[in-house]
Amino acid sequence: MQTTLSESASHLPRAAEAESILRTCVHCGFCNATCPTYQLLGDELDGPRGRIYLIKQVLEGNDVTQKTQQHLDRCLSCRNCETTCPSGVDYHNLLDIGRAVVDAAVPRPLGQRLLREGLRQTVPHPELFKSLVNSGQVFRALLPGPLQSKLPRSIYPAKPRPMTLRERQVLMLEGCVQPSLSPNTNAAAARVLDRLGISVIATREAGCCGAVDYHLDAQAAGLDRARRNIDAWWPGIEKGAEAIVQTASGCGAFIKDYGHLLASDPAYADKAKKVSALARDLVEVLRDEPLEKLGIHASQRLAFHCPCTLQHGQKLGGAVEALLTGFGFNLTPVPDGHLCCGSAGTYSLTQPELSRQLRDNKLNALESGHPEVIVTANIGCQSHLDGAGRTPVRHWIELVEAALP
Repeated sequence: MQTTLSESASHLPRAAEAESILRTCVHCGFCNATCPTYQLLGDELDGPRGRIYLIKQVLEGNDVTQKTQQHLDRCLSCRNCETTCPSGVDYHNLLDIGRAVVDAAVPRPLGQRLLREGLRQTVPHPELFKSLVNSGQVFRALLPGPLQSKLPRSIYPAKPRPMTLRERQVLMLEGCVQPSLSPNTNAAAARVLDRLGISVIATREAGCCGAVDYHLDAQAAGLDRARRNIDAWWPGIEKGAEAIVQTASGCGAFIKDYGHLLASDPAYADKAKKVSALARDLVEVLRDEPLEKLGIHASQRLAFHCPCTLQHGQKLGGAVEALLTGFGFNLTPVPDGHLCCGSAGTYSLTQPELSRQLRDNKLNALESGHPEVIVTANIGCQSHLDGAGRTPVRHWIELVEAALP
């Protein structure tokens, strides 16, 4: 696509990157066929091709409007279009660049500003978030339905983690919301890895991965969180940690982008690149191990929801399914498994109507094979789908751990 950046846009820190991405797009429209919001709304500007054109107009000096901001806001950042695109357009990075320019030019209404700032001040802070969840559970019956659906139906307490320190060690991101919403997930992962001779080192100083801030109009704050996490992990990396494991695929996708996002930071570029190289989703670690040592022979009937951040962001579609099938679980078919469930980080709160439609469509597909349980690989998807009050939704590693002899 022919592009001529405006004088002001040409001085942006990522101007060359934006221009390169825009020139890669041939405007074929294949992306619209797999875009969840385009399928729901049927508006060209609510599909990747239209959004790319809007960003192109902005970077070429055209007026930026609230309508432009709205169409960019409606994007789930699911990256399904990247999987579909025959030209390899790096859409999510172009979207980040475009959103930063638009958000700097278009003031948001007060309600949106309060919501986004409120999310940024609560979600990335584990202790505060835990207090709010606990209070919500106590007063659940008094809360309106939409708020009740954001609280977990059941909280499975964390089992004790192994205490033996083994020669092989990995670091683990504890996360910001998962310890409150699904506290047994990381404990189950640690127990399974221990059976394989790998110790999990929890680095408490490493907090939110930074994605919440980064995708809520605060990219600089998100990158500051990335830097703090790098500092927290660095001593463990120097001691020889094999990997930095994530059990939430959304966090994993963002951490794997640290190297790109901090490439121009002379103090952190090399460290960020190393951290991204060491970042592994849990399934990447397990699939390389001798899993027969676990002695699992399961038969439970499951539907697996593959999060967008796993299949499109990390290109690991099919990996968890293969592992679960190898353990003997009976996986039911899931039509349109490539489509987003509507969680998308904080999207379920900033775009509730679209998110709810996508969730219901996804649950209909997941339940079409009549599974006993739905399993997934990302806490956001897990809580979003489970909030509908239908088939229970859990992290897949919890069922694997429960099947250990």
